[in-house]
Amino acid sequence: GCAPLLWLRYTLLLLLLHSTDSFYVPGVAPINFHRNDPVEIKAVKLTSSRTQLPYEYYSLPFCQPTKITYKAENLGEVLRGDRIVNTPFQVSMNVEKKCEVLCNFPNKPVTLTVEQSKLMAERIREDYYVHLIADNLPVATRLEFYSNREEEEKKKEKDVQFEHGYRLGFMDGNKFYLHNHLSFILYYHREDVEENQEHTYRVVRFEVIPQSIKLEDLKADEKSMCTLPEATGSAPQEIDPSKENQLLFTYSVHWEESDIKWASRWDTYLTMSDVQIHWFSIINSVVVVFFLSGILSMIIIRTLRKDIANYNKEDDIEDTMEESGWKLVHGDVFRPPQYPMILSSLLGSGIQLFCMILIVIFVAMLGMLSPSSRGALMTTACFLFMFMGVFGGFFAGRLYRTLKGHRWKKGAFCTATLYPGVVFGICFVLNCFIWGKHSSGAVPFPTMVALLCMWFGISLPLVYLGYYFGFRKQPYDNPVRTNQIPRQIPEQRWYMNKFVGILMAGILPFGAMFIELFFIFSAIWENQFYYLFGFLFLVFIILVVSCSQISIVMVYFQLCAEDYRWWWRTFLVSGGSAFYVLIYAVFYFVNKLDIVEFIPSLLYFGYTALMVLSFWLLTGTIGFYAAYMFVRKIYAAVKID
Repeated sequence: GCAPLLWLRYTLLLLLLHSTDSFYVPGVAPINFHRNDPVEIKAVKLTSSRTQLPYEYYSLPFCQPTKITYKAENLGEVLRGDRIVNTPFQVSMNVEKKCEVLCNFPNKPVTLTVEQSKLMAERIREDYYVHLIADNLPVATRLEFYSNREEEEKKKEKDVQFEHGYRLGFMDGNKFYLHNHLSFILYYHREDVEENQEHTYRVVRFEVIPQSIKLEDLKADEKSMCTLPEATGSAPQEIDPSKENQLLFTYSVHWEESDIKWASRWDTYLTMSDVQIHWFSIINSVVVVFFLSGILSMIIIRTLRKDIANYNKEDDIEDTMEESGWKLVHGDVFRPPQYPMILSSLLGSGIQLFCMILIVIFVAMLGMLSPSSRGALMTTACFLFMFMGVFGGFFAGRLYRTLKGHRWKKGAFCTATLYPGVVFGICFVLNCFIWGKHSSGAVPFPTMVALLCMWFGISLPLVYLGYYFGFRKQPYDNPVRTNQIPRQIPEQRWYMNKFVGILMAGILPFGAMFIELFFIFSAIWENQFYYLFGFLFLVFIILVVSCSQISIVMVYFQLCAEDYRWWWRTFLVSGGSAFYVLIYAVFYFVNKLDIVEFIPSLLYFGYTALMVLSFWLLTGTIGFYAAYMFVRKIYAAVKID
């Protein structure tokens, strides 16, 4: 049952996980707190970039509140494995806490059974991070780098980076240590109010300093208060997986005033990576693409003008007859290819993807899918894909009719199920593995049923509707008639082989976007925030331009070599950059991720396969339509007897 599940994850892939800007969507309103008002701390999930399997917070033996309540999630949150739940931390606005014991009983330690200790040690070994939120802001751990201790304070500020969540524990040799004391640092912004009114505050940053402190060093009293040891003398809290362990979970709360306005409170989380690299790479891509575009356009336009002028000289009819080149194949160039139904179905899915990605990136670029509305991006992508079925169906139906197809119902069914079916199949298999690991990343059965209902209840009928109208519309009008008898195709040179074509054609579009690919991959696999949708939109436009040009050049060479079987060929060749995306994904896996186990590797390559497939459909569709328009244009310009 992952049909659209697929969507979610993998398109997301293309789409990128989070977005934001410092302006907020209607509906995400700031919460004003008065002094002493409770600020709820909730848990989201545990994640690790080594296993890629999220778990819910209470899958580990943390302290629990008397009543556990889960927040109702949207589709995107479920698909990302978020399970937002309340925690027993008691935090009040602008009220400091020195050190307090978390679990209900005062100074009585928590005992972890051997099973629980084993699990805790296992999660520490797998490098898990805990994600909490306060007033919908994720917790971050500050990492400081002092490049030069002599410089003034301001310079030091620059070397602060934030890590998403906090580390569950650490290892020293073969021993496991748990972070059992959390020092929360919350920053508030004081709002301006009328003179006689009470001040209101807004939470603008949520940091944590995790510490590991041995049970004996946390002196707890009857009132659940504790005293933290001096930094130098304390020993960390070890977790021995072979026996029961006793420990205390404690926390402290510190408040600081901040100048950060509520609207820009997400900026800290989003400036984790170097934006200059981004600008540099984008400008580089733009220059390269426009330079190549200029050269390609000049060559093609000059050559074509010459060709057309030659072909249209009526006085040298004898010479023209001996001409070789693209005019010779005019009687075969619009001959329908093999498997027209499958070709039109794949192109229909490509159009559906194209419309969805364009709208999602555009809306995200305007700042409307900010990370503060969790899961919004994925939810939007899922629903948009379903609704774009009407465009996919329309284009597929019209093309199928043009290619002399007549079984429109079968064609519509093929369009609605071919690509989503593959995605569904892969996701379903992967989901079974995630279920086996009891991870919160597994899509629950009811959600799967809901996704299936969306696929068969929204997407399928819309594809049929679009297909029906597309099939009834006039077919595309081809400027030349097709001969009865197909021409002989001459022996082709080695460089006209389609595999060589795929390799050559993929380089330019891939080169234009591979830096962005790096940021997308780290957003997906390393739990970073991705928010640079302005860049992504620019890269998407560059991708469309470069795919179209490469496709036109390749189809021109092919027709000049008197090979008129271009329909499938342009689709396959212009999707060539997907091959490089695959190579890059393998490189990223080997060099950047330290995934060693079987299931995480399977998940990585499963989702990568979906991403590559979708990318291939997208770029193949762009290239196909560019080439089709080009071929119709050039044959319309030639006088044919």
